[in-house]
Amino acid sequence: MSRSAVTDSRPQSQQVKGSGSLLRWRLTRLIGPSVLLGPAGLWLLLLLVVPVLLILRISLVPGLRPEQAITNYGLDNYLQILQPTYLRVLLRSVTFASGTTALCLVVGFPVAYWLALIAPKRWRNLLLVVFILPLWTSSLLRTYAWITLLRTSGVINLVLSSLGLPEQNLMNTTGAVLVGMTYSFLPYMVLILYASLEKLDLRLLEAAADLGASPNVAFWKVTVPQTLPGIAAGGLLVFVTSLGDFVVPTLLGGPSSMTISRLIYNQFLGVSRNWGFGSALSIVLISAVSIAIALLLKYGDRNPDGFS
Repeated sequence: MSRSAVTDSRPQSQQVKGSGSLLRWRLTRLIGPSVLLGPAGLWLLLLLVVPVLLILRISLVPGLRPEQAITNYGLDNYLQILQPTYLRVLLRSVTFASGTTALCLVVGFPVAYWLALIAPKRWRNLLLVVFILPLWTSSLLRTYAWITLLRTSGVINLVLSSLGLPEQNLMNTTGAVLVGMTYSFLPYMVLILYASLEKLDLRLLEAAADLGASPNVAFWKVTVPQTLPGIAAGGLLVFVTSLGDFVVPTLLGGPSSMTISRLIYNQFLGVSRNWGFGSALSIVLISAVSIAIALLLKYGDRNPDGFS
């Protein structure tokens, strides 16, 4: 074999060896994440993606009842949602969720601000645990506690009667629903706002004070812009959770406080038994929640102008 042939074969063997190493490296990078993410991905596929696809299929069957064969497909169920009766239910659900989110933000921001910046550091963890203690009990149990307070013979009316004041009809009202939902979801808002306020750059507040800004101006121009991601995340979490809440509107709102979650329940397990329409309502709710989460992921992490 000539010398030139030997010299020509060396780069080729090295190239083959290099390509084999590159292939093994690529397989390792592919197999490693697949092994780690495989169980979770399979779990999500079987318990989330497949059920949603089944609900989507059922939603396209007009007026499907239990044990009824699927004969045709159409958009009749979605068109039924556009009827005034069901549009009012959707509007009421959005109103309850928006009101709950606003109340949680108004009440929770001062609490989170005090916990993150004013409360002694050695007590903060304990105070956080005390504040989230209601989450350790069932939502149903907390709602029944509010029934004990708000009903006609409840604690609040007993106190009003002892003071010589007229009794109030507090149950089965919009106010009762908003109070109960705000109480249920307030800890979520406070925890998220606390995590955001804990990262607040206090040097900017000091600089604003040195430049003559009043506390109100410093709050709106410095504190709020820095905590906007936390406000957006907390608001979205409370809005999405309260939009699909079933227990509080049912027990505190009465028959007149029909929401989309109760309407879906009636279609599957209630008197109506219209699985097609219930599935269409479910798809609308899932789509609304998915769009809200997508908007938060796209715009929620953007830093306000002027802050890095």
